[in-house]
Amino acid sequence: MAAFEDKFRNSMSSKVALLNRITHYIVNRKGKQMRPMFVFLVAKLAGEGAINERTYRGASVIELIHTATLVHDDVVDDSNKRRGFFSINALWKNKIAVLVGDYLLSKGLLLSIDHGDFDLLRIISVAVREMSEGELLQMEKARRLDITEEVYYEIIRQKTATLIAACCAMGACSVQPDNAALIEKMRAFGEYVGMAFQIKDDLFDYSDEAIGKPTGIDIKEQKMTLPLIYALNQADEKERKWLINSVKNHNTDKKRVREVIQYVKAHGGIAHTETQMHAYQAKALSILEDFPDSPYKTSLRQIVDYVIERTI
Repeated sequence: MAAFEDKFRNSMSSKVALLNRITHYIVNRKGKQMRPMFVFLVAKLAGEGAINERTYRGASVIELIHTATLVHDDVVDDSNKRRGFFSINALWKNKIAVLVGDYLLSKGLLLSIDHGDFDLLRIISVAVREMSEGELLQMEKARRLDITEEVYYEIIRQKTATLIAACCAMGACSVQPDNAALIEKMRAFGEYVGMAFQIKDDLFDYSDEAIGKPTGIDIKEQKMTLPLIYALNQADEKERKWLINSVKNHNTDKKRVREVIQYVKAHGGIAHTETQMHAYQAKALSILEDFPDSPYKTSLRQIVDYVIERTI
């Protein structure tokens, strides 16, 4: 990770002083860095402990493009904070934030093209397409609040799981480019982890613990998450109307939001969601069982467990 930090920082460099100032700000406020970790650990698992320059480039491309999407997301959401710090658009305004996102995206693409890593570029390009589709699908459905469980899974697969799937496919592809079955296997592993990760995120909305986001924020933003979808599907016509009316028209009323949360808890929304999350965790862990024991396998198992046990 230390070697990656240097390579990642260099991959962002520009002749424009303003850009360098902004990218320096971004690098110094990085998050958990789970995505590059997935690239390296899967590469070591697939390459029997060996990684190469392609692995570093793959991790850098993922992080560049992931960062670009976060910068753009903050503009779309009109968000002034990211991980407790001011967002790029809060400090430098929307126009600069959009251009910085575009710049990071192009740097990611060129890093692959300049080294002929077209197989890695295909993996990340599919992920970017799916992330955009997932966001738009969620926006389309949020207007009518008519999301089924199947549509919900498709939204979170595209919005969140596809990028972690790309990390794992990227790691395998960087060391075993000709092993299509292995690359697909690790892509599926990443997708299952990503699904569990997002479902855990949705559970935070119903948690009383001190976490990174306030309780009830998804309801306030009219986001249809699994606990609410399940409760809606169990409700009779009268309760269903009350729930939909609460989310659509009373989402800023703290008392009403608390009542919705209590209703969801009382009608099995949390229990059902936790069951689904553990099912995805089990699917991910079962893929790892096909590999011999190693420090990389142990670390990947620990990350899978962390994904559902985390409190932030």
